[in-house]
Amino acid sequence: MKYASFHDLEGQSVYITGGGSGIGADLTDGFMEQGAHVAFVQRSDATEFCDQMEAKHGRRPLFIKCDVTDVDGLKASMDQSAAAHGPITVLVNNAANDMRHELEGYTVEAWDKAQAINIRPHYFTIQHAAPGMKAAGGGAVINFSSISYMMGNGGYASYVAAKAGITGLTRALARELGPDKIRINALMPGWVLTQAQMDKWATPESLAAHLERQCLKEHLIPRDIVDGTLYLASKTSRMMTGQALVIDGGVVVTG
Repeated sequence: MKYASFHDLEGQSVYITGGGSGIGADLTDGFMEQGAHVAFVQRSDATEFCDQMEAKHGRRPLFIKCDVTDVDGLKASMDQSAAAHGPITVLVNNAANDMRHELEGYTVEAWDKAQAINIRPHYFTIQHAAPGMKAAGGGAVINFSSISYMMGNGGYASYVAAKAGITGLTRALARELGPDKIRINALMPGWVLTQAQMDKWATPESLAAHLERQCLKEHLIPRDIVDGTLYLASKTSRMMTGQALVIDGGVVVTG
């Protein structure tokens, strides 16, 4: 299958959180396919993935080992990305953890840790990238949210709350940074069947029930999310900001 090309992404300096596994790995691959210079952070070692990317594209993404809950480390990694590839012009806040939990017994420490992974990095990466984007004449930020809060899902309230907050954060900062030609949009994936999802949560019953909710009777794969992200990063969407782009096969309705 042939996919769309976004020629203006060639040579862009792209920074992705969690860009070495799951959807993030496909995002790194997708941007490199467009000719972008990609840097990404991840807690676990991604050397083998970088080897695969070099074999495929003839060049390596810049992998920086970093925990997104370490804000100072996150900012330092962004500086390293800018030193290697120029000011970050595309920022993709992808990293997240959808760990399930019950209401009873959930501690303050667990709540704070969840927010430190699922929403706090979005704010501070944008804060740190904004001056460079402004100097470069503009930029694009894609904040990964989720349809989980739009569906009213239970069983992981801290994650759902964070994802709802990301949409609000996106709208607020799109208004604030729009005069500097910095576009900020949220991307709302449905249930994308990464290997981690298959290993942790997917059962024949849950897969069938979710597919029943979708208008399009086909499970989402990471590539479905990659193309939407490329669109939001590209000048193809140059007058689109403060929006929530849903890619979920038709589960929720916006507008």
